Amino acid sequence: MKTLLPFLALYRRHWFRLSLGIVLAIVTILASIGLLTLSGWFLAASALAGIAGILFNYMLPAAGVRGSAIFRTAGRYAERLVSHDATFRVLAHLRTFTFKKLMPLSPAGIARFRQAELLNRLVADVETLDHLYLRLISPLVSAIVVIMVVTFGLSWLDVSLALTLGLIMLVLLFTIPAIFYRAGKPIGADLTALRSDYRGQLTSWLQGQSELVIFGALTAFRQKLDVIELRWLERQKQQASLAGSLQSLMIVASGLTFVLILWMAADGIGDNPQPGAFIALFVFISLAAFEALAPVAGAFQHLGQVMASAERVNQLIEQKPEVTFPHHQTAFTEQAALSLDNVSFTYEKQPFPAIKNVSLNLQSGEHIALLGRTGCGKSTLLQLLTRAWDPQQGTIRLNDRPLADYDEATLREMMVVVTQRVHIFSATLRDNLLLAAPDASDEQLTSALIKVGLDALLEQDGLNAWIGEGGRQISGGEQRRIGLARALLHKAPLILLDEPTEGLDANTEHQILTLLKEHCQHKSVILITHRLSGLERMNRIYVMDAGQIIEQGTHQTLLEQQGQYYRFHQR
Repeated sequence: MKTLLPFLALYRRHWFRLSLGIVLAIVTILASIGLLTLSGWFLAASALAGIAGILFNYMLPAAGVRGSAIFRTAGRYAERLVSHDATFRVLAHLRTFTFKKLMPLSPAGIARFRQAELLNRLVADVETLDHLYLRLISPLVSAIVVIMVVTFGLSWLDVSLALTLGLIMLVLLFTIPAIFYRAGKPIGADLTALRSDYRGQLTSWLQGQSELVIFGALTAFRQKLDVIELRWLERQKQQASLAGSLQSLMIVASGLTFVLILWMAADGIGDNPQPGAFIALFVFISLAAFEALAPVAGAFQHLGQVMASAERVNQLIEQKPEVTFPHHQTAFTEQAALSLDNVSFTYEKQPFPAIKNVSLNLQSGEHIALLGRTGCGKSTLLQLLTRAWDPQQGTIRLNDRPLADYDEATLREMMVVVTQRVHIFSATLRDNLLLAAPDASDEQLTSALIKVGLDALLEQDGLNAWIGEGGRQISGGEQRRIGLARALLHKAPLILLDEPTEGLDANTEHQILTLLKEHCQHKSVILITHRLSGLERMNRIYVMDAGQIIEQGTHQTLLEQQGQYYRFHQR
């Protein structure tokens, strides 16, 4: 149960709505019990009054029946309204809480999780936690209170009958849920794991259709997906069978309790050896009171699934960030000089370092290029510069100050990064550009798009054009140029470009490189590439191989040395 404690703590923020929901649930159950009990007693008392020919005031019990019916209907509606509103608020808070915990973990802490797996934990597993209140806390508290109220109320008429009914209900309340929790825990854990596995495999199957068809693996992959689905369905059948067994057990328990109370009441109620109409009251209340028990037993059956989801979410939020930023604010500067001194970095569970003893210097206003084959460590070096990770050896300084001394906001403000994969959000073109410059005008946004050759996107709806996953499907080259437009809009003194012209034709590539040269005249630039176009414009070129810098110099100097850079040109 310790797994659930962090999530129970979040409920304190919405304690009033949650408590009100529990109170309304108790009122509703008591009204339902009162409706059936009063109706049975009223009919029995009316029949006995007619047979015996005695006077009977039917106005009071009739009013009680009508009042119970009204309270039951209104209470049920209000309870559903308040409880679900409170639960949705808790879920919204929980998702925000989980996402805030995830953000500092990126990318090191979440690198081992696939995107579909992360999404499933953030959405499906968090959503499963709503059972914690609706199916566990509220029914359990309501059942305990209802049992106490019913026992206390009946004790005014007959203490032994009241205690018998109360004791039976308490025993059932604390034994049946425990039994079905044990029986349902492995099923719930498997359902959570299979749901996650199935959704992850389904996402991979949908996204990888082209590759699976090309390599003839579509049928085999689909069969694997079918196997997971069949196991998932089998576990769902077992859970449904368990729910059916629980319902049958509660019906049997209710029937046996009914017979026991009827037998005991037949000998008299209280000091009256003739029970009269009160026998109907005790019999019907024994039936109605079981309404409070039914949800509790079912809730504990699903508790295993809730705990499995809680454990999966805890695996994310309990991790410690690999990189932490200081809380004090660092002053922003208009210039950026960068230096790396014997920097080395090795990924977790990797036998060889990705970066080894790298040293370089970038003066303010200089433009340098990092050249090398795919996998030589260029992108890793870029991630070290943005503090996605910290190096295990060596130091990185920005303006003669250790990179670790900068607070996150200032560090992000001082550099702009165009990565190989540009993220496009399902929103308007304007919204995607304002991420880089929230205060930019429409004229500035339009100018940036035209400079990178994306004026075609403005032809129909202009900046209101809907792009991303939910709208216009744009090409990889267009995505990359949107990233470049963001770089033009963001006023940062340090520009980091990771393969900015990949996927562009020669003319567009030349246009983009020329534009970057003009825009970044007074800015410091690091260009990461494996292409040779435009490198003659760079102040200095660093050639990397196997995580090390093996050559450095100007374009002409490196050609004269006839080393690796020269061989790249010869090819």
